[in-house]
Amino acid sequence: MRQFYLEYESKPVLLSYALQIPWGQNIHILQKVKKTNEREYYLKATNNMAWSRAVLINQIKGNAYEYHIKNPKLSNFNEMLPEHLAEQANESLKSSYNIGFLGLTKPVLERKMENMLVANIRDLLIELGYGFTFIGNQYKIQLDEDEYFIDLLFYHRKLKCLVAIELKTVKFEPEFISKLNFYLEILDDTEKEPDENPSIGIILCADKNNLTVEYALRTSNRPIGVAEYELSQEIKDKLPSPNEIREQIKKLGIE
Repeated sequence: MRQFYLEYESKPVLLSYALQIPWGQNIHILQKVKKTNEREYYLKATNNMAWSRAVLINQIKGNAYEYHIKNPKLSNFNEMLPEHLAEQANESLKSSYNIGFLGLTKPVLERKMENMLVANIRDLLIELGYGFTFIGNQYKIQLDEDEYFIDLLFYHRKLKCLVAIELKTVKFEPEFISKLNFYLEILDDTEKEPDENPSIGIILCADKNNLTVEYALRTSNRPIGVAEYELSQEIKDKLPSPNEIREQIKKLGIE
């Protein structure tokens, strides 16, 4: 205990974060992480996302801090949400999500990956972080006679809002924003309760160009974040392009 306070006595900000998380996680951060900025990241993330010790260990082993620095979070939350809610939403969003628990060894179509995520919903909820409650997949929303389906729908207890996740097994394209923006409009008009905050969207894609994402987000009038999911580089290099995906769908006779 004395060593714990000696480590942080000259860093009161770190101490304030450390006192908010369990002892086991603190010890692991002290033992495995030496740089101040890096410690601050893991302390804050452990508290904000309720990381268990096992999750924290995997995040450190996976160099989550370095990935966080190289791949900043991309969203329009600051522009679309009140200040206090934007801060919470940004804390809840990651720049990337590790879905290695699926054990994928080759590229798959979006629907198959979605079904695998639902089958492993406990692991997915852990990776998403604290506050997410699963509602359903292929969640139907309706506009007059037209039906649309959201890949994954959650409710976030801390943000008090619906969170729609669209899964894309290809590189980000600007039109993904307009589609999700449309879904969020319908969600807020037909599903959102009067005392809930505006619905939030997350596009989870295989790859992205940050500048393209930033420009695309400017066209949205709904709060949306864009993040990557992590695969090994070998698999990522073999991912089909959007056109190749469309060709596969045509061959399968799927509308």
